[in-house]
Amino acid sequence: MKINVETTVAAPIGEVWRAYTTPADIMQWNAASDDWHTTAASVDLREGGEFSSRMEAKDGSFGFDFAGTYTKIVPHQLIEYAFGDRTAQVTFADSPEGVNVSVTFDAETTHSIEQQREGWQAILNNFKRHVEAEV
Repeated sequence: MKINVETTVAAPIGEVWRAYTTPADIMQWNAASDDWHTTAASVDLREGGEFSSRMEAKDGSFGFDFAGTYTKIVPHQLIEYAFGDRTAQVTFADSPEGVNVSVTFDAETTHSIEQQREGWQAILNNFKRHVEAEV
């Protein structure tokens, strides 16, 4: 099953793309809640390139690496990647209100569909706030 989350970011496409693909920016927005943070991020933004984000609870009680391989890159339009046995697609589309960012990903079986949707949407909402605060 595929899950989709999306937002519209009131910023130029170049700024939105940069913030989504730059490790320093990723470390600022990549968390589903205020008690989590990303302590490290790496990006090799090319087809076959790898990415990784270390996500940790701020109290040190838990952490994990979110990592994968880029399978398709169309600058300012599309990022596709594989992570484990799952895939995701991120699209960037100009609109009158800004840039629509849509993330579609394969569901996993550990957490409910709603938990997954809420978590990924919360991260995307943080992304929107980060970019809009920068422009």
